[in-house]
Amino acid sequence: MEWANDGKSKGGVLAHLERLEIQVNRSRKNLEDPQRAQAVESALGTKIHKLRCLRDELRAEVKQRQARVKASTVNVEPDQTLEISEQEVVERRKENVKAILQAYRFTGLSGKLTSRGVCVCISTAFEGNLLDSYFIDLVIQKPLRIHHHSIPVFIPLEEISAKYLQTNIQHFLFCLCEYLNAYAGRKYQADRLQSDFAAFLAGPLRRNSLCNLLSFTYKVEPQGQSFPFCARLLYKDLTTALPTDVTVTYQGMDALSPAWEEQRASHENLFFSKPLHQVFTSFARKGEKLDMSPVS
Repeated sequence: MEWANDGKSKGGVLAHLERLEIQVNRSRKNLEDPQRAQAVESALGTKIHKLRCLRDELRAEVKQRQARVKASTVNVEPDQTLEISEQEVVERRKENVKAILQAYRFTGLSGKLTSRGVCVCISTAFEGNLLDSYFIDLVIQKPLRIHHHSIPVFIPLEEISAKYLQTNIQHFLFCLCEYLNAYAGRKYQADRLQSDFAAFLAGPLRRNSLCNLLSFTYKVEPQGQSFPFCARLLYKDLTTALPTDVTVTYQGMDALSPAWEEQRASHENLFFSKPLHQVFTSFARKGEKLDMSPVS
């Protein structure tokens, strides 16, 4: 179509049509030769007619498309639309969990997709030692829910789930990892103390199921006659493997010599800053020789 290539057609069909009509009016005024004016008017009239036809065709096509869109929207059931939307959300959540597991497979998180959702395995470790593993089977739907798990009852799983499961599954898994790794670390230390340093203990090691409260009596010289110390370690922060409160007292004397008191204070600092088995390893390595004479 010649008129489509005309330089004056910039701005769209309607704008071009308007310009042509203006041009016709100007031609009538400016052209002195009646025959030439008539020829120009005829050519412009032809172009205007073509543009008007095209305009009408475009308007009709727009109306048809609007009618088709409206009809397709009416035919879709509201529940079907909601179902598709929820299914998309579920699929995105599955992909999100899968990406998390792939990205952090070297940090103790692993898992596999199931027919219901995903089964996540959390492997715990402390100081490079692989310890217990726990699983949690998640049903990925709306809302997310836990189907089965092997998390110990004293880990606050319900509290963690209420905070993060529906809003941030990545933070939910990381928070759970923190609690489980800290518990595994405290348990590992207590087990090592009982198995490797029983000679230092002057009685049983007392601990609760969460291993966040430990108490024991110990001597710094396994074969010596030193007076025993009593230690009480409290772990208020359940996401750490070092105690938040330490109390070391002594038995057998009303008062300690300055050397013994200094030693008692240094033990408290050690229990604050090092794992239990490392503290007792230092006791065994040093073979501490203390002034055990009572204060007169």
